[in-house]
Amino acid sequence: MTALETAAPPKRVVRRSRKAVARSAFGDRSRLALLGLVLLAAGTLAALLGAGVFGSGRADRPLLDPMIVEALRAQPLLWRWVAIGVGVVLVVVGLVWAARSLRPERRPDLLLETAQDTTLLVTATAAAEAVADRAAELPGVSRARGRMVGRDDDPALRLTVWLTDEADVVAVCRALDEEIVTEAREALGVAHLPVAVRLELDSATHRPRVA
Repeated sequence: MTALETAAPPKRVVRRSRKAVARSAFGDRSRLALLGLVLLAAGTLAALLGAGVFGSGRADRPLLDPMIVEALRAQPLLWRWVAIGVGVVLVVVGLVWAARSLRPERRPDLLLETAQDTTLLVTATAAAEAVADRAAELPGVSRARGRMVGRDDDPALRLTVWLTDEADVVAVCRALDEEIVTEAREALGVAHLPVAVRLELDSATHRPRVA
């Protein structure tokens, strides 16, 4: 898989092109890392407490302070509802987290021009299909498929290109970089358009080479 982008500094190319290559999991990983650190800190604190690091007398005492235990015993129904409420909140947070992780990626529509009485909008599907149709016209390309991803103000394109047996891979990649990406960026009116290109050998044109 090759990530292509033109007219951008090298560091910016790497950072922006990741979005085109694959969906980012930075948010989920950050939350999981934070949760893991909290649990690790709690487990380490409990282990140190049991080992007597904070004093042998404190290690022999219950984990909860006697005053807290008495408060729990004085209002068992209240604290039971508190525990149920905390459990419900955790379940809701988990469901929201799972829904956000599993939801489909956004397909941004591109607003090319807006005026008082006129709005020129290109849908994500139309933009991706136009680029894919243009790529399918290249020599050695049998078909192509595109998908626009990202935000409305920061789009990216994923392009899958199926090659014939006689295709010149280097020439196809050069044409995609110098022609297709440039034309798409100019037509859509965006300064930067990260494009991830996946090259596949078209099974329909692949024949066993047996004499």
